[in-house]
Formats: sequence, structure tokens, C-alpha cells
Amino acid sequence: MERCPTAERPDWRRRAEEFGFGFHTMYGEPYWDETAYYRFTLDEIEGALEDPTEELHELCLDAVARVVIDEERLRQFRIPEPYWDWIRASWEAREPSLYSRLDFAYAPGAPAKLLENNADTPTSLYESGFWQWLWLEDKIQSGELPPESDQFNSVQEKLIARFQMLAAKRPGTLLHVACCRDTDEDRGTVQYLQDCAADAGVATRFVYIEDIGEGIGGELTDDEDQVITWLFKLYPWEFMLRERYGELLPAAGVDWLEPPWKAIVSNKAILPLLWELHPDHPNLLPAYFDGDSRIGGLTDFVRKPIFAREGCNVSVVRDGAVVYESDGPYGEEGFVVQALHALPTFKGRHTLVGSWLIDDEPAGLSIREDDSAITQDLSRYLPHVILG
Repeated sequence: MERCPTAERPDWRRRAEEFGFGFHTMYGEPYWDETAYYRFTLDEIEGALEDPTEELHELCLDAVARVVIDEERLRQFRIPEPYWDWIRASWEAREPSLYSRLDFAYAPGAPAKLLENNADTPTSLYESGFWQWLWLEDKIQSGELPPESDQFNSVQEKLIARFQMLAAKRPGTLLHVACCRDTDEDRGTVQYLQDCAADAGVATRFVYIEDIGEGIGGELTDDEDQVITWLFKLYPWEFMLRERYGELLPAAGVDWLEPPWKAIVSNKAILPLLWELHPDHPNLLPAYFDGDSRIGGLTDFVRKPIFAREGCNVSVVRDGAVVYESDGPYGEEGFVVQALHALPTFKGRHTLVGSWLIDDEPAGLSIREDDSAITQDLSRYLPHVILG
């Protein structure tokens, strides 16, 4: 793995606008960055990233099976008690998932270390599945990359195949897709999923989360009072369960993407559970619930909320002293502590590797980098290449 400088395509911003990639720049700062790319060997991709992704995903699913039948665990995961039976039933029915992303700290020559599992509402999907692949094609066509250059990237084809499989079980059903207002990146992610669904022959309709309402019989409805029966929501389960219509969810008659059991696997409480079940696993870091006496054995660690998003409310501790803190709205639900494993730096940038799963199968990479040690919503996205 190495960071390689390269020239920007001269017209990429115009093309980004044409292709609907309007959030390539956010708040005046670049989000998409093609002044460099990350180069991997095929052995790195397959052995150091793809294989651990598949294995850790299976360990996470095993953890879900344990949590849904354990009331103490459900409380640790801050799952409200009225939803326990519903989430358990969702898992026992193996309600299908669409996608997820594992985030790793990875440097050549050492095992990738799992930092968290974005299993419910991961973004950067469009730029991973489509835009960076277009960048690769352009670079090969211009002669700036050799023709044998490749990417670990089957995101789009797997998404389309997954939608086809899901639609076959509910022929003719309209898929509603939803996200919050005033979130350009979320809207771009949802639009990309609508495009993939359309390629799979699935009809979709967009609705803002804020416009979802209650029907006469307790159903969920869109902004035109159409009953929602199949819904992809780019909105965390921990928020959904606490919305004004939360009590309607178990009986609303909706097929969910992601399914309710993802409230467990996307929860940062899974990190200490994974460590408890698989201590010394090469791809895991020691992790504990806040207040655990074993934290005293860690001099360097990261403290993060169970429901944290985009690097909010995170503290980094070195030699017992806080060296970094981020603000945000989270923390009332409690914290977990994870041994510090610093992101590798390339040319002074801290680099995070995201590993995608579609239909429970490894499907591609996203690379984010930041000047700070914590990856946040405005961290830059860079493409990658497989060579060698």
C-alpha cells in the first residue's frame, strides 16, 4: 500500500456535476480528492483486507445471535425494551440485509485492525461503487495508468444483483427510499441506490424522513399518503426507535432495509463483545464498556459513544492524558473504550480503509484521509488501484 501523487483530470468537476456528484466539494472544502491515489497489491487486497472482512462479518453475525436472546446484552446495547421481541424476530427470520462497511486501520506488513462496523447507514457508496471506477477508466484511457490496473470494486454490480434478488421475493412492490433533509451526501447515496434499483427493475419513490407519517391503520405513509411497505432508510435505527412514530414500527407492515437486527450489529457496543468472545484475534483491538476495571491496563485508548457518528464526541487518550476531543450530540447512551491503534500516515495524512460488503460478501474499498487522527464527515475521499 502506497500513496501515489497524480494529476487531476482537467474536466472532472464538470463531469461530476453532470453525473450528479454534487457533493464533491462541501462547505468550500474538497471531499473528492484525485491529486493522489492509493496503490495496493492483489495479495494485500485478498489476504490483508478481503479475508478479514469476510471473517469479521461472520463474527459480528454470531454476536447478534447472542445478543438477541440475552436481556442483559440488549440493555448494554441500549436497545429499548419495547423493541426486543421485534428485533429478535427480525433476526430469527433472517430478514435480508443490503450492505455494510467495516472500517480498518491498515498499514502494510501488519494485520488490519477493525475500528468499527458501519452496518446500518454507511455513506460514500456512490463514490466507491461508481465514481472512483470512472476515474480508473479515465486514467487507463489517458495512459496515466497501465491497462492492467484494477480496483477492488464490485459494489455496483453486486448492488444491482442484490436488488434483483430482493425484488423477486416481493414482485411489483414499490421501494420507498428515505434520508433527512439538508444532507447532500445522504441524498446522493440514496439517489445512487435508486439508480441501482432501477437497473434491477425495481420501482422506487423518494421521501424525506421528516415527511414519513402515520396512516389510518397505523401504517407508515409518505408525503402523498401512500402506504410504505418496503423502505430503505438512510437513518440510524437508534434514532428511528426514538422517533414520534417509533411505537408504530413493529406493527407497521414494512420490509426494512436495513432490517431491525442491524440495530445491534451497527452498535459500537459490539466492539467489547467481539473482544470478549475473540480475545487476541489479530484483526480486533481490546475494547471494553466504559467503567470496566480492565481499562486501567490501557494507557493509550479511544473513548467513543455507543451511538456515535462521523467521529463525534470521541476522545483520544495517550499515556493517560486526553490529547484530542471532538464535539457532538452523543454520549448520553454511554461509551465504549477501545485500545488506540493510530491510523497510518502517508505524506502526513491519516488514512482509513473502508471495506464494503454487499449481500454479506466483500465488494470493494473506500479510502478516506484527514489531517487529524479522527476521520469525520468532511474527510477527503481518494481512489485506489490494484497493481502488482
